[in-house]
Amino acid sequence: MTGNPVAGALQVVLAAENAAIFGYGVAGAYLSGAQRAAATAFWNDHRVAGDTLAAMLRARGAEPGAADDAYRLPFPVHTAHDAISLAIFLEDGVTAAYLGLVAGGGTGLRGFGAQGMQDSAVRSSYWRGSSQAFPGFPAAPPGTTHVRPVQ
Repeated sequence: MTGNPVAGALQVVLAAENAAIFGYGVAGAYLSGAQRAAATAFWNDHRVAGDTLAAMLRARGAEPGAADDAYRLPFPVHTAHDAISLAIFLEDGVTAAYLGLVAGGGTGLRGFGAQGMQDSAVRSSYWRGSSQAFPGFPAAPPGTTHVRPVQ
């Protein structure tokens, strides 16, 4: 990574996009019909985003991080249900990565990051069948129903 915080944030997002590209290749092998078509479209979305991020890094004088040859999956994938769970996991990771860009970028990069978050949150919602209130933020611990003041 580089000493430039913006380039560093872009590298984190690029790494998440590269992981999603790999993961959708795995997930797609277990899906069929409309789900496979969606996975293919989403895989292409991540490829385009990765190319865009690489160009943004080069424009800032940074060398884009290369995708890994292979990635360790967070759990075994053997069924369509597993593949959908993987797609959700990947999209949540991409959303969280873009959140870092929103937090650390200038106005233009915040807008770019917010759009990336929205895109990945929509894809995650497709797989979940519902949306999340705050995509990219960690879920509240079980039993937490509201924010309590620090005393």
